[in-house]
Amino acid sequence: MNRRSLIKLSFAGIAGAPLASIPRAQAQGSPAKAPGDGTPAQFLPRNAPDAQAQENDLAKFPKCPYCGMDRRQYHHSRMLIQYSNDVPDAVCSIHCAAISLALNIDAEPKAIWVGDNAAAGEPRPLVDVDRAGFVIGGSAVGVMTLRSKVAYGSDAAARSAQAAQGGVVGDFNAALLAAYTDMSRDVARIRQNREERRQRTRAMPKG
Repeated sequence: MNRRSLIKLSFAGIAGAPLASIPRAQAQGSPAKAPGDGTPAQFLPRNAPDAQAQENDLAKFPKCPYCGMDRRQYHHSRMLIQYSNDVPDAVCSIHCAAISLALNIDAEPKAIWVGDNAAAGEPRPLVDVDRAGFVIGGSAVGVMTLRSKVAYGSDAAARSAQAAQGGVVGDFNAALLAAYTDMSRDVARIRQNREERRQRTRAMPKG
């Protein structure tokens, strides 16, 4: 099954729910919406179309739009989704890529790239996810997740990494499924970490 089929099947059951809820919310006197708000337009990436978005992507898209993390710092886990209208959505990790794909359910992915951890040097170059192999789990530290999903430029490279760090090897569909499976636990952990940081900040002496 290709990535487009998996994405469509993953969200077919929920795609209509937000649309159905909008009229009811408006009828109950919800606050006025700004232009463009409301599913699905509310979530469409704000970037201008760019047919070559993968070129020099870190300079073009330094921050993840979903969590605010620096994509230059997390160049090894970053991803770039090119939707069919050439609008790119550049994120820090497969965790945030899963959010983009879920929110933009009516937008067809034209191409999806991920940092190639089989390549030497920094930043890691991007590789099409259809070519990549992913090591899911193992000893590698995850980005926005407890269970890592690390991409390598080929299945053979992923299996070589697996021999050193453990985990299981899968394609992008398997890694995306793992990201959605882990989403609830990972979001709860992220919320807890951010609340702990806020508490430490409030406890710091003033002046």
